Amino acid sequence: MSTFKVTDDIVYIGCNDREIDLFEGQYVVPNGVSYNSYVINDEKTAVMDTADRRVSAEWFENLKEALGGKAPDYLVVSHMEPDHASNIAKLAEMYPEVKIVGNAKTFAFYNQFFDFDISGRQIVVKEGDVLDLGEHKLHFVFAPMVHWPEVMVTYDEKDRVLFSADGFGKFGALDTDEDWACEARRYYFNIVGKYGAQVQALLKKAASLDINIICPLHGPVLKEDLGYYIDKYNTWSSYKPEDKGVLVAYGSIYGNTAGAAKKLAEMLKEKGEERVAVCDLARDDMAEALEDAFRYDCLVVASSTYDGGLFPCVEDFLHHLKIKNYQSRKVGLIENGTWAPMAGKAMKAYFEGMKNVSVFDTTVTIRSALKEKDTEVIEKLAEEIINR
Repeated sequence: MSTFKVTDDIVYIGCNDREIDLFEGQYVVPNGVSYNSYVINDEKTAVMDTADRRVSAEWFENLKEALGGKAPDYLVVSHMEPDHASNIAKLAEMYPEVKIVGNAKTFAFYNQFFDFDISGRQIVVKEGDVLDLGEHKLHFVFAPMVHWPEVMVTYDEKDRVLFSADGFGKFGALDTDEDWACEARRYYFNIVGKYGAQVQALLKKAASLDINIICPLHGPVLKEDLGYYIDKYNTWSSYKPEDKGVLVAYGSIYGNTAGAAKKLAEMLKEKGEERVAVCDLARDDMAEALEDAFRYDCLVVASSTYDGGLFPCVEDFLHHLKIKNYQSRKVGLIENGTWAPMAGKAMKAYFEGMKNVSVFDTTVTIRSALKEKDTEVIEKLAEEIINR
């Protein structure tokens, strides 16, 4: 992808990666991902982050084009994760005079990733420090645990640009024509979602800044209707449901548990529930299941009993919910077992450890195959959900 101007002085030099199959080794990215990086041209020139090693050759070409034959004065490192920091040492070796700007934790992590010595070339900044490029003054705002402890964002007061690190990022290459919210939501809850309190702290800091443009490290540069994006992040990071709706997520061995889950979904739609999503946890994208669980105010989990506990894909789903701080929702349970149904008890134990999660009174228990009497209990659970 060629470079483009964000403002008169700020140039995008990032790259699209459409060859990647799994982001961070686990998230399916059918439309790839972008690794964003920027150059600020002023009396002094600053490079804002590097890129993943998968696109090193293209990124260095973009960098040289944006520099126009000059050498950069500074490299600002907002985040040491390898998809953004892989080329720090190579850039430092290529440009011996460049200064590397980061915080104390940045350089501790640098020494864990690289052997190339940059001692004497480090500028260690603290919260509120300012780097003067000439007309552009870069203000450093620390954002620890959004989503690594060394993360900081940078505010350029001249062009009113927030370089937001992984905040406001999304999956998908920049030339992908798709709605921002869907893949930004999946990105947020799976990567940043555990750290809602820290995101809230960053949003409070950002509220004091006059922001005109947001430049994230993944996804499009955001220039219009910034209130929309900030509102989404505020909702997501406060763990509030984004929409009224129900996710029915199931794990089924021979199809009987799946039948019960689908029967409930059908009843909910018939009773007027406008948004009902159904997910087969053994086959569908786990990251999308997590996204929908956080999006809606209600979740139903259906599991076969397996080795006296939960079907593995269901246990994996509940584990993901737990580590991402799932909270403030209402939950329904469906269990199945031929001789000793135990899935309901195991699922309830997971949810009892989650903040402000209430389980509906009715737990549906299927004994092997769905029977008429089971349908009556499913309808009872459906009524509880509708009247929540």
